[in-house]
Amino acid sequence: MASEQNTATDLDYKGYLKLANLLELQCPLADPAAECHDEMLFIVIHQVFELWFRLMIHEIDRVFTLLDQGDTLESERLIRRLTSIVRLFIPKLSVLETMIPSDFIKFRDLLKPASGFQSFQFREVEFASGSKEERYINMFRSDPEATARLKKRFAEPSLWDRFVKLLTRRGFDVHDEEAQIHTIVDVYRRGGDHDLRMLCESMIEYDEMFSLWREHHVRMAQRMIGGKPGTGQKPAEETYGKSGPLGTMGVEYLASTLNKRFFPILWAARTEM
Repeated sequence: MASEQNTATDLDYKGYLKLANLLELQCPLADPAAECHDEMLFIVIHQVFELWFRLMIHEIDRVFTLLDQGDTLESERLIRRLTSIVRLFIPKLSVLETMIPSDFIKFRDLLKPASGFQSFQFREVEFASGSKEERYINMFRSDPEATARLKKRFAEPSLWDRFVKLLTRRGFDVHDEEAQIHTIVDVYRRGGDHDLRMLCESMIEYDEMFSLWREHHVRMAQRMIGGKPGTGQKPAEETYGKSGPLGTMGVEYLASTLNKRFFPILWAARTEM
């Protein structure tokens, strides 16, 4: 009897992953859906991105704790995990690129005013990694939870800030950007700081991979929509306040993000080596 009871209540794969709930979340807007076959592809890929962003936030928070504890080896390992996650993003865009522009146009207008530009988890990853622009917070003012999360990320030390504090505890001079550059060069040249050197390498690889994904995203958007405005396009002042223009201007906006860097000091140090 006990054995039968245990079997009846055992957790299975479907239950553990909440698959019944998960597989109900793909809800195309086109009616009839058969006329916009690729809308399901579009929804699934973007939902998958949001799941990866959730995992990245989970991993970044763990790296924060590890850096605060001075655990450079485990920090390096998990930052390399972040890089592996971002590396997966490019093949996912390749799947999206199997959709041709004429098929995308069939349902694109149904998305308005929704846009990937409005992913608060993506902004959270950016803020936590070190690319912080306060003006982005305004676009979530109708979403108190997203606004609170972004304000918290904006105010707290980023990945780079925590790394600098680690260097301070290790006795390095990091009082300004120039000193930080010289310290990074010193870390690379000295023989006794191998853990810090490899941590720097993992960080710059993460930064580089993020940049490569941004670039591929620009090319994909250009291929899909050409010079059309983004689906979330609104008057910049209406959406973001008077802090500056920031509408989702399609490819033009995406291209403007290509020079973003999480760790500009690590890149600058390359010139000095």
